[in-house]
Amino acid sequence: MTAALQDFETYLIHEKRASKNTYLSYIRDLAQFEQYILGQGVTELADVSMDQVDAYLQKLRDEGKANATIIRTAAALKCFYNRLVLQGVIEESPVRHEKQKRQPAKIPEVLTPAEVTLLLSQPKCVDVKGYRDRAMLELLYATGMRVTELVSLNIEDVNIDLGFVRCASDGRERIIPLYPAAIDSIRNYINRARRIMLLSPEEHSLFVNVNGERMTRQGFWKLIKHYAALANIKKDITPHTLRHSFAVHLLENGADLHSVQELLGHADASSTQVYASLVKGKIKNIYDKAHPKA
Repeated sequence: MTAALQDFETYLIHEKRASKNTYLSYIRDLAQFEQYILGQGVTELADVSMDQVDAYLQKLRDEGKANATIIRTAAALKCFYNRLVLQGVIEESPVRHEKQKRQPAKIPEVLTPAEVTLLLSQPKCVDVKGYRDRAMLELLYATGMRVTELVSLNIEDVNIDLGFVRCASDGRERIIPLYPAAIDSIRNYINRARRIMLLSPEEHSLFVNVNGERMTRQGFWKLIKHYAALANIKKDITPHTLRHSFAVHLLENGADLHSVQELLGHADASSTQVYASLVKGKIKNIYDKAHPKA
């Protein structure tokens, strides 16, 4: 990483207090842009022209990059160059001030309750991996956590006796209750598998891989894909699918939007609103099919 990007990363972390996902994405986007301008014969990020920024964003469009990726890249460039302006390094940002068009909210893939039950039943508690995998899937659906939050849990974050888990993310903390089957699965994993799997008794990670170290996002992604294939569920299941399903199932069963927002850890209610829209659409479809005068 060049000195300019290292300095910007420090700024994002310590001054702007950006989330880990945000600053890693921004630095990755800027590093890719830097490689592009090097190919154009420009050796310093500060020497980039507006036409070169425009050409790069158009290149991303021509390559078929997702609109969300292009919007994020533009935001990273804007943030980087605005800072250079404030520092007096450049007089004017090469990033145009046009407002980027936001892509319409993507309808999330959601499992039915029957599909969730089928998926969660795939790990067989006949060995340590089975106990761990069952506990991870149950906990993800019980809480609606992000996969990053799930793999970041430590053993002390779970209170089996009181039936809740403490989840900390982006400087915020939330306490999420657990249903009985999730509690049982976690208890079984801790008592029958975790100690055997640990590389070191000093390890605090709740969920560990076969090497006895903290489970990674990539490791869990492979795990959930494996069990989705075993369950023969044709939907494109990712770790986030259980988060989406958690939210929709709560709303379908009468939970209010604010409570679901709190459980999901959304800072903005608009992020939760997409689930409410999905539920309303489903109810309307049921009405249209079932009402004799519809």
